[in-house]
Amino acid sequence: MTRWLVTGGAGFIGSNFVRMLLRERPDAEIVNVDLLTYAGNLENLADVEGDPRLRFVRGDVAATETWAAEARGPWDFVVHFAAESHVDRSIEDPVTFLRTNVTGTQRMLDFARAEGCGTYVQVGTDEVYGTLAPEDPSFTIDSPIRPNSPYAASKAAADLLARAAWRTHGLRVVTTRCSNNYGPYQFPEKFLPLMITNAMADLPLPVYGDGLQVRDWLHVDDHNRAILLAAERGRAGAVYNIGGHDGERTNLAMLRDILSILGKPESLIRHVEDRKGHDRRYSIDSSVIRAELGWEPTVTLEEGLPALVEWYRSHRAWWDRVKSGAYRGYYEKMYGARLGGGGSPAR
Repeated sequence: MTRWLVTGGAGFIGSNFVRMLLRERPDAEIVNVDLLTYAGNLENLADVEGDPRLRFVRGDVAATETWAAEARGPWDFVVHFAAESHVDRSIEDPVTFLRTNVTGTQRMLDFARAEGCGTYVQVGTDEVYGTLAPEDPSFTIDSPIRPNSPYAASKAAADLLARAAWRTHGLRVVTTRCSNNYGPYQFPEKFLPLMITNAMADLPLPVYGDGLQVRDWLHVDDHNRAILLAAERGRAGAVYNIGGHDGERTNLAMLRDILSILGKPESLIRHVEDRKGHDRRYSIDSSVIRAELGWEPTVTLEEGLPALVEWYRSHRAWWDRVKSGAYRGYYEKMYGARLGGGGSPAR
């Protein structure tokens, strides 16, 4: 058996990674550590709930001492997804982001060294590079770190702490930085699920500014395949940028495609005041991971976006419960006293 500790495995990307790992690595034994804050949802893993290779521990990454006894090493792999990730929330409450993303990462690095860890994967974001002008080349792994939001700054600090653990202590660290993800089980405050679910209900679709912000869209399954490759075959100390199949698209173009798929009118679009410090353009150069690990994205937007809309059509009960907050009761129903472990973050 190979032992995997996954933090944030009840969130969007993490839950899809756990499901993929169970499917593609029959010898994997997984402990999923998640504090179950608002974006952590155990319903995301309801279909693999009974798998004996998966165990859930409720835990705060910034307070590892409160759950370490339930997740003793050594670990072949520690994959650190757990993070506060919504830019708007970071503008309103940066301290929470510092606690989870910076202190939490350092505590996880310490935990990995103390418990024994073969490879530690720091899951990051292209937002640490800042923003690009229209004529600028894509971000490479050598691009300067120039974050423009409290969220991006906290993730940049986390990446640097991971590098420091490799250089100072010899912990085998691999860092990944992805472009904008899309796919099943994404929390509906994020752009695509918010627009899809609002459009289905004929609600207004709020678009920041002119909607011409450019993003590089990456399907979550392609992202997770890259993380798995980086964990199993990546170089110690390496950074791998992970970008999408179809290059760059504006937010407005993505929204118009969604409306076309759903057969909804563009009159639902509402332009609202732009976000403070809103990055104008992201673009990722994935040449290093392609050359070193043979990774290629496989899901095009032409197939991935209609499939995503169909997923939200067929999983209305899931996102209705998320939007209403009813999903929070699932924890006690499924786990009861077994939720245990973990401290509560300072607010």
